[in-house]
Amino acid sequence: MKRRTVLGGLSIAGLTSLAGCLGLVGMDEHESSPVGVEASVRDETGYAQTDIDDIVVEEEVGASIATETISVTNYMTEHEKSVSVGPLDGQRAAVFIVLTTPQISIAGRNVNPIEDMSAQEIIELVEDNYDDIGDISHDEDGEVTILGGETTRSRFDADATFDGHDLAVDLHVSEAVETEDDDLLVTIGVYPQDLRMQEESNVLELMEGVTADIDTNDDGGDETDDDGTEDDANGDDGDDGGNGDGEGGDESEDDDGVLGTLE
Repeated sequence: MKRRTVLGGLSIAGLTSLAGCLGLVGMDEHESSPVGVEASVRDETGYAQTDIDDIVVEEEVGASIATETISVTNYMTEHEKSVSVGPLDGQRAAVFIVLTTPQISIAGRNVNPIEDMSAQEIIELVEDNYDDIGDISHDEDGEVTILGGETTRSRFDADATFDGHDLAVDLHVSEAVETEDDDLLVTIGVYPQDLRMQEESNVLELMEGVTADIDTNDDGGDETDDDGTEDDANGDDGDDGGNGDGEGGDESEDDDGVLGTLE
């Protein structure tokens, strides 16, 4: 299961049942705007912005010749960091994702269900869609400020399989906040649990460093590996892998990092 499939599902849970209503009021196309993390925060935490991916979900509604297509475009901005722990050496096993999804309103009421989803409900979608991640248990809750709005952030423990190795991971999820473009925004951070002492604070800093002023040309930038060598966006020393722009690349690009390899 690719990460884009799972995270795309977060933004359209329940859309099928609402699609008919959207079609009736002529609301056939909806699109959010991509959001990222401040460059200074990425530099400080060691995470590189590696991809800005549009996730388009379409649903046909109606019957016979009266059908129409409802389209919802979401954006996922990915950040990755090479870490070494246990049998993993210099692997991009730390991931931070910012997902934006459009608010969809009917008669002044938002019908995008992600607005009211708790962190527990969001993480259950992740668990349901990944065969190689399980035994997710809630650990703690806290508050975090994202784009000037305070929201709940939760940490979960989970068992995962990464590159053929069993691995305990921490999953961090923030509940939805509104962006300046009136979209809904959720963040998810994943890293090996053995690295909690250093990576938990990094994930919280990344959450608070979310910004609407995203550099759309910055995806695919270099990051410094733990051994001081420069890695490209695909985590290879000088290798040309995928293009990192979310377009025209092989789906296998999404298999890198913790979320991408849990399939």
